[in-house]
Amino acid sequence: MDAVIRWLTGYSQRELEAQLEKQTDFETFFKEAPAMNSARALIKGMVCGVRVEDVEEPTMREIRYLDKLVDELAKGKAMEKILRSNCHSNPMKKTPTSKQRAELLEKLKERFVKNPHRHKTIGWEQVEARLAANPAKLGSLLEMEESGGEPDVIGNDSKSGEIIFCDCSAESPLGRRSLCYDREALDARKLHKPANSSLDLAAAMGIELLDEEQYLELQALQKFDTKTSSWLKTPPEVRKLGGALFGDFRYGRVFFYHNGADSYYGARGFRGILRV
Repeated sequence: MDAVIRWLTGYSQRELEAQLEKQTDFETFFKEAPAMNSARALIKGMVCGVRVEDVEEPTMREIRYLDKLVDELAKGKAMEKILRSNCHSNPMKKTPTSKQRAELLEKLKERFVKNPHRHKTIGWEQVEARLAANPAKLGSLLEMEESGGEPDVIGNDSKSGEIIFCDCSAESPLGRRSLCYDREALDARKLHKPANSSLDLAAAMGIELLDEEQYLELQALQKFDTKTSSWLKTPPEVRKLGGALFGDFRYGRVFFYHNGADSYYGARGFRGILRV
């Protein structure tokens, strides 16, 4: 649900939570939205006995757009169709505006400086240079940030020179929870389908799920997922039998578990890794 609202309004996960906590009325909620998605004009059809495209009053029209998206979500419609992903003007991975770019770089630098234990041999100048040379990666980092991932540098590739970013939020990213593992699992589920799958959302964001080894390396930096858990890239031999892996940190150590790939929980999301 949160992903749909963020797509429609441009709110980050934190901004959305702040609005909900304030119990903002609809008019203010939409008026203060950072960037209403232009692709919402493609939302058409009947909802609550009203044809969406016929609503003239501005605030009510935005409400009906949201109603229609929620209705489609409840009926199990594929997430890429709900988000009108076939529209060229609406890629899932955002192209940051100049303001968003500046704010994102400021956040990334602040987090980088605050957590030197994650990247002891890397200087911010190296990171900034890689980002300047690969500006398209900022779209992925923005998605990671807005969905609650708090991306930070955790290393670099000595051969390619790539800087490695990873979601470093204390718990599994809030804006990516309640997702099953992959598209096959999502399609196979007949009732109570989640909004999306982890692999589909990660691909749309331009990132990859951590595997078991990467998750252990991340946990060696500090302790993550002490109250939640995160889906992990699952070996084919496990996945073909219907399962998928996830990990967490409990009782002073990292645990790996398995679940049906079609399962989803409010306390389980996924962590992504991005090479720049």
